[in-house]
Amino acid sequence: MKKLNVIFMGTPDFAVGAFRAIAEQHNIIATYTQPPRPKGRGQQVQKTPIHLVAEEMGIPVYTPKGFRKHPEEVEKFAALNADIAVVAAYGLILPKAILDAPAMGCVNIHASLLPRWRGADPIRRAILAGDEETGVTIMQMDEGLDTGDMLLVQPVEIEKEITGGELHDKLAKVGAQLIREYLEYYNETDAVAQPSEGDTYAEKIDKCELKIDWSKTAEEIHNQVRAFAPTPNAYFEYEDDRIKILKGYDLNQQARKDDETLEAPGTIIGCDKEGLDVVCGDGWIYRITEIKRSGKCACKIGDFLCGCPIGKSEVLG
Repeated sequence: MKKLNVIFMGTPDFAVGAFRAIAEQHNIIATYTQPPRPKGRGQQVQKTPIHLVAEEMGIPVYTPKGFRKHPEEVEKFAALNADIAVVAAYGLILPKAILDAPAMGCVNIHASLLPRWRGADPIRRAILAGDEETGVTIMQMDEGLDTGDMLLVQPVEIEKEITGGELHDKLAKVGAQLIREYLEYYNETDAVAQPSEGDTYAEKIDKCELKIDWSKTAEEIHNQVRAFAPTPNAYFEYEDDRIKILKGYDLNQQARKDDETLEAPGTIIGCDKEGLDVVCGDGWIYRITEIKRSGKCACKIGDFLCGCPIGKSEVLG
């Protein structure tokens, strides 16, 4: 196997496994990542996960704010004379001059089965949509948004109870394995154009999408809770408090009064140590089993009910 000179371009935890996998077999000559930024309640400036790993391994780190308006950064990148650049959730759009600089161009580790879920947040979008399958695509990058030819593809099942965090970690491992495989067998790998149909765009998550809309179906609410766990979490409102739902499930029972009329969406029809049972828009029940109130620790519903007067027939916001 030929040892390649690689530029790695990535930012979040998702990229760390791939970074380490490449470093085991090839020379990472430079790392590109987002600049350190203030984070958390204290707004302390923090380096990205990839920045920290690269420093730990003694690999040079570059944090340009962009390329399109900074020709000097393009020149610096091209002067590295890399064989290939590997991109994993970098966070910047790359101009043609960057894409063409390495001898083998730039390849991307994308967490979906392209062309489904091109864009910024494919993992949570797949869960929100109720997809039964996703995967990882190693793609030759072009100037479009995740439109390049596919080099390797690995499907991954989305289990009914898997959370966004769990699926993220699963796909990160698959991505690391797949990029290692591609860099070993690139001479034997054929590029395949993406299908012309079935493309969808994974927009960034908006904060308004975190609030539970009880008029949705129980399955949709379950997908919402899963997609946003373990953070930032879906939530409902009660007595001016924003209560995060950490765990729950579709109870698969229809809620009806004695006269066979449906309860209003958001109505609590059961509350005990087993869970808080809430009517959804399709008349089925979503059972909340673990929550977190503002400024409090996570707790089971039984503990929550000991200190909260919430009860049957109340309607959640």
